[in-house]
Amino acid sequence: MSKLGLIAGGGALPVSVAARCEAEGRPVFLVRLAGFADAHLVRYPGIDAGMAEFGKILSALKKAGCTAVCFAGTVSRPDFKTLKPDLRGAALLPGIIAAATKGDDALLRKVLSVFEAEGYAIEGADDILGGETLPGGALGAVQPTGPQLSDLRKALYVAEKAGELDIGQGAVVCDGLVLAVEAQEGTDAMLARVASLPADLRGSAADRKGVLGKAPKPIQDLRVDMPVIGARTIEMAAAAGLAGVGGVAGKLILIDQAGLIETADRLGLFVWGEAAGTAP
Repeated sequence: MSKLGLIAGGGALPVSVAARCEAEGRPVFLVRLAGFADAHLVRYPGIDAGMAEFGKILSALKKAGCTAVCFAGTVSRPDFKTLKPDLRGAALLPGIIAAATKGDDALLRKVLSVFEAEGYAIEGADDILGGETLPGGALGAVQPTGPQLSDLRKALYVAEKAGELDIGQGAVVCDGLVLAVEAQEGTDAMLARVASLPADLRGSAADRKGVLGKAPKPIQDLRVDMPVIGARTIEMAAAAGLAGVGGVAGKLILIDQAGLIETADRLGLFVWGEAAGTAP
């Protein structure tokens, strides 16, 4: 198997990707992004590097014999004035900053182009994980009602429209009312915001209402930034009083599918995969 260079941000996704490589006997080399990568990733061969240390990163990947790279995990948009680039990073930074002014997707494409220019194949986390994406229909034991499916379809529509403007990947809808749209804060913070809304606008543990929908931005490169949910997403949706979580079938990565289903069934939430292109 080709050796994979895993550019690891925050969250559980890079941990899952590294574990899958290990289980399949695929050699992997970690680039642990400083301030983001999970501490558990230190057990794998690799380096710690700042976001603008492109020379260090590319040199390490070459020395390690990597032929492909995977970008996985959450990384916040940096304050470019505080970055400490190395010589290669300093040369690349003006172009990256210019791309960033056009949105997150343009920024990601620019970063990808740096690695592709060095001859690295870009692999999506979903491919490495064996296609562990949301299937169509109900994933667990809980089935959504008709009104809940209507809320989900509207949430996905809102998320897709927001994605066209490079805003975010998620939205929460309850009884047809848009409660929240994800932006730079991320899904967890958005759900915490929903949980702080007045009780008459959202559901509760006793009367669950509302749905989180996550959809990829139409403009984004799915090899790098496909939406992700895991057991923590379900827990936070439950804490916000929601009835379920859903996404576009085949375009939402599942972290620890068995654990996600167990959590959803235990808390009484549905998880639903909607066919692409379904109207709200």
